[in-house]
Amino acid sequence: KQWYQRRVAITAGILSSDKMNVDHEVELLKQEIKRLGKDNEDGSVTVKFGTLFHDTQCANIFEALVGTLRAAKKRKLITFEGQMLLSPTHDDVDVKLLAC
Repeated sequence: KQWYQRRVAITAGILSSDKMNVDHEVELLKQEIKRLGKDNEDGSVTVKFGTLFHDTQCANIFEALVGTLRAAKKRKLITFEGQMLLSPTHDDVDVKLLAC
């Protein structure tokens, strides 16, 4: 029983740490969209997926840019057409950081 409780505690710690990492990466993504994107009149910021994907700084920050984009979309912080973006097919798709 103690072994099981310890394993549950360790797993919970890992899951908590993973959530913190995703939250942190989503915040970094918001900063990068603001850096690379264009301000819109409604307060949102838009950038092409290809611009994010091919940017050297983004490549150094994000291990899994597509996963971070999906996490941000799930949290309703960004929007883009489709479920997943892949380069070069979706390089011209707009990624929109919604006004906060």
